[in-house]
Amino acid sequence: MWNGRAAVFAALFFAVQAGFAFAQDVTLKSRDGTISLSGTLLGFDGEFYRIETRFGELTVDGSGVSCTGVGCPSLTGYVARVTISGSATLGRVLMPALIEGFALRNGLEAMRTAGPDGDPVYALREAGGGPLVGEFTFRVTNTDTGFADLVADEADIVMALREIRADEVTAAKNAGLGDLTQPNRSRVLALDAMVPIVSSHNPVGSLSIVQLVDILSGRIDNWTALGGPDAPITVHLRDDGSGMVQGLQDRLLRPARQSLVDGAVRHDSNPDLIRAMAHDPFGLGMASYSEIGNTKPLVMTGPCGFRLRAARRSIKTEDYPLTAPMFLYVPARRLPRLAREFLAYTHSPPAQIVIRRAGFVDQSPEEIAVDLQGDRLANAVAVAEGPEGLAALQGMVKALAPLRRLTVTFRFEAGSARLDAQSRSNVLALARAMEAGLYDGRRLVFVGFSDGVGPASANLDIADRRAEAVREAVQAAAETADLDRIDIAVEAFGEALPMACDDSAWGRQVNRRVEVWVQ
Repeated sequence: MWNGRAAVFAALFFAVQAGFAFAQDVTLKSRDGTISLSGTLLGFDGEFYRIETRFGELTVDGSGVSCTGVGCPSLTGYVARVTISGSATLGRVLMPALIEGFALRNGLEAMRTAGPDGDPVYALREAGGGPLVGEFTFRVTNTDTGFADLVADEADIVMALREIRADEVTAAKNAGLGDLTQPNRSRVLALDAMVPIVSSHNPVGSLSIVQLVDILSGRIDNWTALGGPDAPITVHLRDDGSGMVQGLQDRLLRPARQSLVDGAVRHDSNPDLIRAMAHDPFGLGMASYSEIGNTKPLVMTGPCGFRLRAARRSIKTEDYPLTAPMFLYVPARRLPRLAREFLAYTHSPPAQIVIRRAGFVDQSPEEIAVDLQGDRLANAVAVAEGPEGLAALQGMVKALAPLRRLTVTFRFEAGSARLDAQSRSNVLALARAMEAGLYDGRRLVFVGFSDGVGPASANLDIADRRAEAVREAVQAAAETADLDRIDIAVEAFGEALPMACDDSAWGRQVNRRVEVWVQ
């Protein structure tokens, strides 16, 4: 299979049908014969031709022209072929499950075979043994390799467990793939979490973010520092190309100006790591929430008394401190129609059911009543300082009691007024729901919170401005929504409901957020 990868007119992208000759001279003629365009055929996506002409690269709608020449593809037997590369966490289970769900939803039959490297290949045919209409090939590797394959013309879509990095953004731009940081170039497929795990025989049950950083950097190397036995800690991690490891580096170690311990035991796959952890009574590993196996996940806590465990709801609301979005990155080129339809399907309600059944956390909005948020309120009571702190907490509970919290949270990049990648995806998701009329006749309240550093009055003002900024972003994205049918308001409660201890830069960043409540 050959996939065109040069920059194209109108930023289009496509996968090419295997079997036809490429880089051949062709002539495209208008139906009435008055216009003729000759050049070298660079590709065809079932709908559009891309040719190199004396005017440069041009993309031409195939419905308005006829093609002559040895390089002309078949218009009737076109097969959409797409290669998807990257994270094994997505590629082994979740993406295949979504392909099968998409096929079933569209009256297609999906047949799974193994490629040369054992990776899954899905052939999609019309029902009843009809003709082949599409082929999805997976390269199940890691996030690093996924981005490298995209730039090297060997993949069409990237599966990633982290945001794209600056050097990858530059490489993609240089390769003519567009700016992959733009909202329409990346999408959050599902949510996962980075979970510290130990053997079921290990007596330690919890640790703080600061302790986790110290373990991963080697500053804590014995279980006695955590109330455990006098034994060295063996750190188990995936390889350096793993999105999990890179997420730990980006979100925990770099902000603390630390690096990974040199002596960590590395594993080529998540199942290998889980098997090793199950048999190492003195090991500590970092695993995906969806792949914990028979190990014991540790509860995240802190010196201020917080206790948060990885669970579907705490991950969905991003209350769990190490929630990890799972991304698909798509270059600024035209995908075949079948692939575009598949990407649209991944956001649909049926796809969210598939995501849940596959063991991952979906993004269907849920509403949570105040009485189901006992842990959060208990944490808030524990850290409230003096009569003023308790009064602020009481005022917040009184204001929010008639409302229900949506499982949507917005946070900003560190030191920036720009929303982070997950939050940018949340803006679009909430805007789509508003456009669909899901909140017509209801009240939406954007509620701002801050960390506890500095005067309470200043924190309240900052939280209010953040909530206002998110409200404006969502309303701007909801272009076709009838906003007159929705009562939209802004509230702020500053430091009244912290989600983490303020003893680290990471914890303060988590506390600076905007929630959405609905009535």
